[in-house]
Amino acid sequence: MAHDNKRIIFLADMQSFYASIEKAAQPKLRDKPIVVAGDPERRSGVVLAACPIAKSYGVTTAEALWQAQQKCRHLVVVRPRMETYIRVAVQITRIFESFTDLVEPYSIDEQFLDVTGSVRLFGGPWKIAEEIQRRIRLETGVHSRVGIGENKVLAKMACDNFAKKREEGIFWLKREELAETLWKLPIEKLFGVGSRMKRHFYRMGVYQIGQLAQLSPAVLTRRWGVNGEVLWRTAHGMDDSPVSPRTHDTQKGIGHHMTLPRDYHTAADIKVVLLELCEEVCRRARSKELMGWVVSVGCRGADFDVPTGFGRQLKLPEPTNDAMTLYEAVCRLFDRHWQETPVRSVGVSLEQLVPDNVVQLNLFTDTHKQRSLARAVDDIRNRYGADAILRAASMSGAGQARERARKIGGHYK
Repeated sequence: MAHDNKRIIFLADMQSFYASIEKAAQPKLRDKPIVVAGDPERRSGVVLAACPIAKSYGVTTAEALWQAQQKCRHLVVVRPRMETYIRVAVQITRIFESFTDLVEPYSIDEQFLDVTGSVRLFGGPWKIAEEIQRRIRLETGVHSRVGIGENKVLAKMACDNFAKKREEGIFWLKREELAETLWKLPIEKLFGVGSRMKRHFYRMGVYQIGQLAQLSPAVLTRRWGVNGEVLWRTAHGMDDSPVSPRTHDTQKGIGHHMTLPRDYHTAADIKVVLLELCEEVCRRARSKELMGWVVSVGCRGADFDVPTGFGRQLKLPEPTNDAMTLYEAVCRLFDRHWQETPVRSVGVSLEQLVPDNVVQLNLFTDTHKQRSLARAVDDIRNRYGADAILRAASMSGAGQARERARKIGGHYK
């Protein structure tokens, strides 16, 4: 039976997900320190995942590859294979779905499960967690950790703060035991507290989660509004949000962003990439049968210490998923706001989405012809690959579309 009508929520997290998949694929790497990292030749050498052996040398996710190599001289660098990782993530979701239909992805390697209704079928929460771990290890070679709680926030903190440090990789964080468990941890271990919030709490003399829990919620609400109350509730393990498989279905916007292999200095070069991004955004919008009313453009320089660039948006006279219509609006924004500083990363997105089956008739443009042409191009790309048909601009030195066709999420497939 479910305990006292409380829900039983898991957060399952895959240990060093990409690195674990590579070790499962190549047993000779099993006892070596490995990292999965972006392409070192194209300056995107960042550690995407590090195995536990590499972490024991102090290597961390998201640091520059050269820094990781300085910490560990005999580091093995494996190039990412995003298609494989996505396929394994889907396989793991299928395993979860054989225990419960309430599965909500939190990231590529973390998912929430509501197993309240499953305990009658599969045994207690601990037993289900062990069985899930066993199946994932058997079918994918990946080790997983499971945090258990009566809600999502407890399950997440159980996993991050306790399960990851235990041999068995499972921890049940119970609300009635918070004083002996969660409250003893430093304030930055509370879900929702980042480095800025940590500094604010330190100034208030709050160093442990327990000290925050003892404060009156009114004090926190006065300082931080609703966010203050949320942090107080989190410290008390309170969270009513359901595990909902449909959470990620309602899309707010469709965007595409890319870091360039070098600084782009001229408007002509940058506009080639902007055109490619417009094509990609509109292709994805059409595949979901959506159009957007609002276009956003962002450009950033290479130096993060001296931020340059801009981010601006514009409401269109009518919603679109046509690349050239979007590109014209993007160029207007770009011409107005670019201050001729070098650009290293660019992004385009389409927001305020609406279904594309309602079209405003226009006397001056043949929208039907535009849409038929776009669909024909989509069909060719779906059948023969993203680079099967390209604009002439993409063949110039500034173009990135051919290189990107070989990648998923900016990494080689």
